Amino acid sequence: MSITTKTGDKGQTSLYSGQRVWKDELRVEAYGTLDELDAFVGDACHHVDDDKLVGWLRDIQNLLYRAMGQLATIQQEYQHPICPKDVDSVTALIHELEKETPLKGFVIPGGCVSSARLDICRTIARRAERRMIALNRKEAVDEQLMMLVNRLSDLFFIMARYLEHRAGKINYKTNPDIPGCEGEIK
Repeated sequence: MSITTKTGDKGQTSLYSGQRVWKDELRVEAYGTLDELDAFVGDACHHVDDDKLVGWLRDIQNLLYRAMGQLATIQQEYQHPICPKDVDSVTALIHELEKETPLKGFVIPGGCVSSARLDICRTIARRAERRMIALNRKEAVDEQLMMLVNRLSDLFFIMARYLEHRAGKINYKTNPDIPGCEGEIK
C-alpha cells in the first residue's frame, strides 16, 4: 500500500475519525502544529546529552500522538484522551527541574545547542496552544488537552534552562535600560 492516496490533492484530508475536512481548518492547523512540535522534539533528542531528559522527551512524543489523535477525532469519543494524570505528570517534571535550576531575570535563548532546540520546541508548543485557543472559540477543545500543551511549553523552557545551567551557559538579558537586567552587551 502506498502512502500516496491522491485523496488530498484538492485540499482536503481525513480526520482520524474519518470525516473529510479542508486542510486549512483550525482543527487541522492545531494538530498539524503538534505534529511539527513532535518532529522538533525528535530532533532535540539527538542534541540533549541527559538520558533522563531524553526519556522524558520520548514520553512527550507519546503524549503528543495522543493529543493529535484527540484533536483529529470528532463526532465520537477518542479512546485515549489526555487526562488530568498526564497534565499532573508534566507539571511534576517542571517542578523537579525548577528545584535544580536557579533563574534570575530574562533569558536569551540559545546558550547551547541542546537548549536552543528545546526553545524551538517551546515556541512551537505556544503556537499550537494559540491554534487550539482559536479552535476552542469555534468549537470546544478538551480542557485537559489545552492544559497539557500549556504545560509542555513550560517544560521545554525549564528543560532548556536546566541544560544551560548545568553547562554554565545561561545567557541572561543584559540590557541596562530594562529594570532588573544588569550588564552590557559584549
